[in-house]
Amino acid sequence: MHGFEGERTLMRIHIGERDKYQSRPLYEAIVLLLRERHFAGATVIRGIMGFGATARLHAEKNLRLSLDLPLVVECIETEEMIQSILPELDAMIGGGLITLERARVIMYRPETPSGDRTSA
Repeated sequence: MHGFEGERTLMRIHIGERDKYQSRPLYEAIVLLLRERHFAGATVIRGIMGFGATARLHAEKNLRLSLDLPLVVECIETEEMIQSILPELDAMIGGGLITLERARVIMYRPETPSGDRTSA
């Protein structure tokens, strides 16, 4: 049984693994900011290959660049919450890309176990 169904905004933040913000990995700073602002959740996804505006190829098999793989921070939240945090993200992200899209969300929550329930 699902607990919520409706429209939300999916935000994807495309950055590099080496990107920093105030001496901390940028992806970590972003996730902590989203948590501090009470976003529903966030996930950091590490890519195995990619390129950005510089067209420099970042790949897991290239030892020199393997420490700067592409990362995507994803979160799904209300449009209002996303819009409210964009100025802060703009100040944090030196080079990267943010995409926003509408998403239909179906949220599933685990059942609360009954105190009297026993397995048969």
